[in-house]
Amino acid sequence: METCDPVGTPMEIKDKLDLDKNGTLVDATKYRSMIGALMYLTSSRPNIVHATCLCARYQAKPAEKHLKEVKRIFRYLWGTVNMGLWYTKDSCFELTRFSDADYGRCKDTFKSTSSGTQFLGEKLVGWSSKKQDCTTLSTAEAKYVSLSACCAQVLWMRTQLTDYGFHFNKIHIYCDSKSAIAISYNPV
Repeated sequence: METCDPVGTPMEIKDKLDLDKNGTLVDATKYRSMIGALMYLTSSRPNIVHATCLCARYQAKPAEKHLKEVKRIFRYLWGTVNMGLWYTKDSCFELTRFSDADYGRCKDTFKSTSSGTQFLGEKLVGWSSKKQDCTTLSTAEAKYVSLSACCAQVLWMRTQLTDYGFHFNKIHIYCDSKSAIAISYNPV
């Protein structure tokens, strides 16, 4: 793919992948190998996590359209080969988490996808993109489920950092849904 044309995003914004039962199947072993390589890269390239996880859902019976999306990720990587994470040694040490979700975007199961990023000061230390286990009935509920998973991750990280002698009284969690925030404040 060294002669390919680079693209600016790892995946089409408007395009949604589905099972594609009528499409031409491709070599599943090769497809899985490509997904495995991309999964390995996600540890240092959080910008491809969502696209890679979406393509990984179709490893059992990959079709040509799935392979095309995987190749697009490689084209994106080719164009952004010099991008990376930058960690400065002098910054604050505050634990912060951002949470988001899309509502019912999976065309096969109509489930939402939770995503989040975690920072220690200005340093990105954790990120995730996962299809939710439950089917939600609204955007607010999808974002609340994502917020709940985010909270569990923050509590785990706080426990780990406490073992190293760092104590956090207040951890900021950001969510872009006023409804999900209101639900989380409800003690019921």
